[in-house]
Amino acid sequence: MTTKNVIKVLIADDHAIVREGLKQILADTKDIIVAGHAENGIEAIKLSREGACNVLLLDISMPDRSGIEVLKQVKKESPKIAVLMLSMHREDQYAIRSLKAGASGYLNKQSAPAELVNAIRQVATGRKYISAALAQELANQISDDHETPLHETLSDREYQTLTMIASGKTVSDIANELVLSVKTISMYRSRLLQKMKLRHNAELTHYAIKNHLVE
Repeated sequence: MTTKNVIKVLIADDHAIVREGLKQILADTKDIIVAGHAENGIEAIKLSREGACNVLLLDISMPDRSGIEVLKQVKKESPKIAVLMLSMHREDQYAIRSLKAGASGYLNKQSAPAELVNAIRQVATGRKYISAALAQELANQISDDHETPLHETLSDREYQTLTMIASGKTVSDIANELVLSVKTISMYRSRLLQKMKLRHNAELTHYAIKNHLVE
């Protein structure tokens, strides 16, 4: 195995246990090495900018910036880097948004180690990685009689606000977690309620549960 053929991976996840677990999985492969790690979105963007990797494993829930925001910034500055999104969320919640934003693939953190290795190898060659479940979801979306769900009309921040409110978090909680003002989060909430023709948080939560947007 020549150095040229080795896939250099950057792991971006705010949980040290997750980072170490991913490192351990990849340590058993001869063609993949962990070139570095980032604990937040800013670090991930910085290291990607330095050209330290071929593939970025990016957690969709970062503490300072949303994973999709980081994804967009990385693809804008370093378009050749393949970004594989990692998440505890089911694929039908964030996978399609991630792919539309430029991700090469989306993988649930509960996936088997062999699937992770396969996904990394696949996106490193310039191909997309999607699971069978996501392939079915994409097929459903392009069917002639498929109507776009209201939540898919939301911006990434509006959608994030929707899921967090539906999970029981207050506007203040969300503002603190996303490092944004209460006024900004309130604006996102107002916009998403208007777009989805909902009146209050109770209806919002009911919609999210009915459409399996929250666990």
